[in-house]
Amino acid sequence: MQTHFSDADRQKPHIQEAEQVLRACVHCGFCNATCPTYQLLGDERDGPRGRIYLMKELLESPDDDTNVTAETRLHLDRCLTCLNCETTCPSGVEYHKLLNIGRAEIERRAPRPAAERLTRYGLRKMLVNPARFQTLLKLGQTFKPLVPAPLRSKMPPAPVNAGIRPAANRHPRRVLMLEGCVQPGLSPNTNAATARVLDRLGISVTPVPEAGCCGAIDFHLNAQQQALERIRANIDAWWPYVEQGAEAIVQTASGCGAFVKDYGEMLKDDPAYAARAQTISEMTRDIVEMLREAPLETLNLKESKRLAFQCPCTLQHAQRLGGAVENVLTTLGFSLTAVQDAHLCCGSAGTYSITQPELATQLRDNKLNALEAGNPEMIVTANIGCQTHLAGANRTPVRHWIEVVDDTLV
Repeated sequence: MQTHFSDADRQKPHIQEAEQVLRACVHCGFCNATCPTYQLLGDERDGPRGRIYLMKELLESPDDDTNVTAETRLHLDRCLTCLNCETTCPSGVEYHKLLNIGRAEIERRAPRPAAERLTRYGLRKMLVNPARFQTLLKLGQTFKPLVPAPLRSKMPPAPVNAGIRPAANRHPRRVLMLEGCVQPGLSPNTNAATARVLDRLGISVTPVPEAGCCGAIDFHLNAQQQALERIRANIDAWWPYVEQGAEAIVQTASGCGAFVKDYGEMLKDDPAYAARAQTISEMTRDIVEMLREAPLETLNLKESKRLAFQCPCTLQHAQRLGGAVENVLTTLGFSLTAVQDAHLCCGSAGTYSITQPELATQLRDNKLNALEAGNPEMIVTANIGCQTHLAGANRTPVRHWIEVVDDTLV
């Protein structure tokens, strides 16, 4: 794609990065064929190719040109950031990098209306602190009829009890685990089940309570500087344990895993953190990466279930681990049903199901129809956002796949 940046603009780091992405695009449109929002809306501007043109126009226009911002914001806000387009693209266009630049540029040039800013600020403050989130969740469950509908469907009536975790230093092999911000409240058993399964494989989980939210919520709500502060704080919290020999940082939410694996890229220009951030990214493992390398034959299951696996976008498109969970579950003896259009997003996408409820509901219902076509006993997934979004329809039960493995161990 041809660009028209001035020599002065080309001296700016974000324009240099944007131009590199833009020039890789050859206008082929393969991305639109797999874009969930383009399939729903049929508008070129709601597909990756159209959004790329809108961002190009925005970045090439002068700061005082306000004509492009409102339309561009609308269509960028509708983007799920599912990265299906990157998996499809034959030219290797790194769309997500351009999207981050475009969204930040709009926020800089044209701040949102006060109501939108308040909503986004409230989401950030409500979700990123586990203790605050759990307090608000309990209040919401107590007064559920008063909770706004988009939030009400996210609240589980009674999360599965977490149970007992094994001692942290039982085995020579030790890993760290990001507890997450909303998962301890919405699905407290997920991380406990992970620790029990890893313990059976001779791996101990060391808790690091100082590590907080991964930063993805702040970043994707365009509070990018606050996200970088969280990233640095997490690196500081993990680093002593890394120096003491922890072999990996395990993620049970694929959204967090995808974001932490990008720490090195996001802090590459920070001389104080670049090297450590890259090390953290290289050490980060989704739980399925730990299990697929483990001696699964040592795990004995007392039963198997008929499952449908919903592969989150952050697992298959961002981390490129599509098929990994399915292979582990099949090896363990579970029966998996076929899922049509498994590459499409369920509509959760972080806070998207709250900020874009109409589109998110359509995507969720389409995904559930595909998942339920094989009559599974249960739907399993690998990300807390997808789990709560799908479960909010009150149809087939939805859990994290590692919990089902833990439940069936002899």
